[in-house]
Amino acid sequence: MINAVLFDLDGTLADTAPDLGYALNRQRIARGLLPLPLELIRTEASAGARGLLGLGFNIKPGDAGYDAMRTEFLDFYAEHLCRETFLFAGVADLLDQLDDRGLIWGIVTNKPARFSVPLLEALGLGNRASCLISGGDTTHSKPHPEPLLTASGAIAVPPEECIYLGDDLRDVQASLAAGMEPIIARYGYLGNVGAPETWGARYLIDRPEELLGYL
Repeated sequence: MINAVLFDLDGTLADTAPDLGYALNRQRIARGLLPLPLELIRTEASAGARGLLGLGFNIKPGDAGYDAMRTEFLDFYAEHLCRETFLFAGVADLLDQLDDRGLIWGIVTNKPARFSVPLLEALGLGNRASCLISGGDTTHSKPHPEPLLTASGAIAVPPEECIYLGDDLRDVQASLAAGMEPIIARYGYLGNVGAPETWGARYLIDRPEELLGYL
């Protein structure tokens, strides 16, 4: 029996790629490079600064200058967290229906609280989620199960009674390791790690409201 739904944030609840891309393209333009199209940025948006800086500058953690580039990117992003970010179509209605049914729902994201907390406030979800586990709140991040198990403890619902909806392979890996049922948001970013049908989840949805069919 499912008694709680946990959500990833970027690419699952909210389309944050436009603002992440805006920060990255500010960096590129400042260095005389052309801005990247949003279609390219979406594929790396769930990977955060690491993935986007790799896309934009072919630079990775440990490379010379990476830390400074990452700091600049995050500062640019913090300035415009909700410039063009919005909830995916159908998400608001889905959350309303979960509330109407008395189902607990929360958010588990690798996005640091510096960004997740004000972003959710800007999106009108600040006080609605039963829990928010952000990057840095636990020792390990997804795909480790610790963030999901921490959320399970925070809402006092056993992992086997939780669904986790996400759009990245790491979300499925974390769910399975935590003993939760993963569902893939096929409308999300999905990354570049093969077809989502091969990730190990039994269920995939094309629209947020389809989640109700699994409850």
